[in-house]
Amino acid sequence: MGKSLLTLALCLLLSAYVSASASDVEHRANKSSPAGILWATAKDKSDLLAAIEPEDDYAVEGDASGEFAGGFSSLEGMLQWAIGHSDPEKLKDKASDAQRLSPAELNKRQLELKELMEKLKIPSDAELMKIAINDLNNSSISLEDRKRALNELLILVEPIDNANDLDKLGGLVAVVRELDNSDPEIRTISAWILGKACQNNALVQNQILALGVLTRLMKMVKSSSREEAIKALFAISTLIRNNKDGQELFFSVNGTLMLQDIMSNVSIDIRLQKKAVLLVADLADYQQEISGAAKHAVVSDQLLLKAVVNLLSSNDLDLQEKALQAVKSLLQLPSTDALDLKNFCDLDNVLERIQEQLWEMKDHDYYAEEMKNLISEIQIIFHRKSEKNAGFMGSNLKE
Repeated sequence: MGKSLLTLALCLLLSAYVSASASDVEHRANKSSPAGILWATAKDKSDLLAAIEPEDDYAVEGDASGEFAGGFSSLEGMLQWAIGHSDPEKLKDKASDAQRLSPAELNKRQLELKELMEKLKIPSDAELMKIAINDLNNSSISLEDRKRALNELLILVEPIDNANDLDKLGGLVAVVRELDNSDPEIRTISAWILGKACQNNALVQNQILALGVLTRLMKMVKSSSREEAIKALFAISTLIRNNKDGQELFFSVNGTLMLQDIMSNVSIDIRLQKKAVLLVADLADYQQEISGAAKHAVVSDQLLLKAVVNLLSSNDLDLQEKALQAVKSLLQLPSTDALDLKNFCDLDNVLERIQEQLWEMKDHDYYAEEMKNLISEIQIIFHRKSEKNAGFMGSNLKE
């Protein structure tokens, strides 16, 4: 089939869509885009390019090469896409119809197709981020529009390239400023954005740390709003994960005391306790990998160890398992004293009680087996370290 004939067939396939009214297209612009973004209403609708829903017959998604980013750049691009996504039989039938078109009708169809290409043009992620950031910098927009702009950024920063561009576009400064907003939901979303943007991303971690927000996030963890506290702790966790400078700063501002308080508070949201004990395990694991672990050890006193061990008595099986993982990680730190775990935390007896409970479990056989294996690993490490410490103390007494 010739290229010109394919173009004619494409025109006919798209003709039904082209007949959609301008008001319908404008309506779509304020609904979700193919990436699930909610458009910021703080901008005039005329300032935004029309978006289409994924379920539409002619919804266009960019491929990995970015060929369709921002829409089709030419009729050639749309033609190639249509060929690859059309039913061969339908395309053949439309080609037959196209042969019967007069030159005037053909010209009309081509003009309609060109208009459709403009309407299908989708803003790039960078353009969407700029719109959201501009809204955040606009002090006169409504609270709902501010929340909408933040929610857009929350989705947009997930890809690492977008997260890397956030600071260049002025987004980090704008989001950090919202941490001081009087509305708790605004603060919550802002902390969530920071946490997502710097997740496994050393560049953005350092950019956020340079803005001095760690202590602000630590204060937010104490918020009466549970969601704000949870998202703030999430942001702290991703901000300092595998980041030596971030962890040194965390330890210097009594971050371990914050974790101890969370784990020791029986009335606190259990989700916070889970995140806290996960962070303890993560910090301990990282401390084993870097030099100078003893200088910035995650455990500096018996109280933090006891807070972790006490969580082993939780009725929440997930929290109990996370606490066991933390105990295992802490035991492997050179700075952890096995005698503290034995005498001050009563770890031996706690582990025995858990084992007794596991034997009684009938509905969680697989889970119980996994927990038993984890406890066995902890006991081996614990007893080995206890013997080593006892031998060390005995040699000192002889001297």
